[in-house]
Amino acid sequence: MNFNLTTATRIGLNVLALLAGIVALRLGETIFVPLVIALLLATILWPSAHRLNTFYRLPWPVACVGAVLVLVVINLVVMGGFVIAIPSLLRELPQDPAHQQELYETFRVRLRQVGVPVDNDYFPPDASQSQVFQYVQKTLEGTYITDVLWKAFGYVGTWAWQFVLILFIILFLLLEGRMLTRRVTEVFGPSQEVRTKVVETMIEMTTAVRTYLIWRTLINFFLAIAVGLVYQAMGLHQAWTWALLTAILNYIPYLGPIVAGIPPILDAFVHVGPLPAVGVIVFFTAVVTLEGYLIVPLVMGRHMDLNATTVMLACLFWDLVWGTPGLFLAMPLMAGIKAICEHVPGWKPWANLMSAREPEATMQHRALPDGPERTVLLDPLGDGHTAVEKKVAR
Repeated sequence: MNFNLTTATRIGLNVLALLAGIVALRLGETIFVPLVIALLLATILWPSAHRLNTFYRLPWPVACVGAVLVLVVINLVVMGGFVIAIPSLLRELPQDPAHQQELYETFRVRLRQVGVPVDNDYFPPDASQSQVFQYVQKTLEGTYITDVLWKAFGYVGTWAWQFVLILFIILFLLLEGRMLTRRVTEVFGPSQEVRTKVVETMIEMTTAVRTYLIWRTLINFFLAIAVGLVYQAMGLHQAWTWALLTAILNYIPYLGPIVAGIPPILDAFVHVGPLPAVGVIVFFTAVVTLEGYLIVPLVMGRHMDLNATTVMLACLFWDLVWGTPGLFLAMPLMAGIKAICEHVPGWKPWANLMSAREPEATMQHRALPDGPERTVLLDPLGDGHTAVEKKVAR
């Protein structure tokens, strides 16, 4: 049936479909977020389960359970690190007035050393007259810390329930993975050519997601060790807490490293001195730059070939849809979406739009009359600025 839709009508329908999809994702957050996380983790665990089944001759259900148990152990180790770090952070908070006054004096000295004027309403000699000190003191003496702790415990409870739910979904995906793959290909019709294309797309998508998650995790692990050792050598009070924070926040592109770099700078500035704080800034900037512009492109290659604009828009979009979980899921989701666009007929331009590579050269010919011969202007990039002339016979 041909409705003879105009271009404007098609665009409007596509926009409405996009808005409807966003609303559905937002309203179904409690379902979609665990499902997406389970799918991403299942792509990582599948090779391990397959190896346990083929190489060690374990039954497939036992191999799947073993792979899931490895994930449980890793998750417990990470959460254990945070559980150990929280009491240490609480002990660092100045609770008594004498300790608060001492910390305030130290901070004023540090500011004076870097040339910041301190004799004003914000940092006067008397701490009780400082607006900044009064605000911090009210925060520490009020219910703010208690509310934050209760909120943290609430997050832990929510995380525990979501984690159990995700584990069950992962286990079912691993157990029925082969069957589900066949069923998905059958949805696209009886054509063997179409089914083969679907399988290729699924393989490329899972490979891209698996490559990103595995290498991102390994890079974050070694990055945490490196920054932790340097922070410890520089005398930071919470060196390994900041290292763990760096490993977690580095899953969020661009914004994560910036947030992870602020606490160690403040720690060095207050407890060590201005010069070590500058050293932390230089070291952290160098490490993040090396990781982002050399290591990641080298080990991930074309699987994470996303330009910076796409990455930032993806973070904004998924943060709008799912909040903080969306920031962590933005990159693997975009890797999967780009892999799909590269294999679906007609969607290749969208994959090129997301790519950081230069577009493939296309030859545009413009023939102009020129005597017995004609002049053909070759424009390889189609931008009108790279034209070269070539004489050809009529």
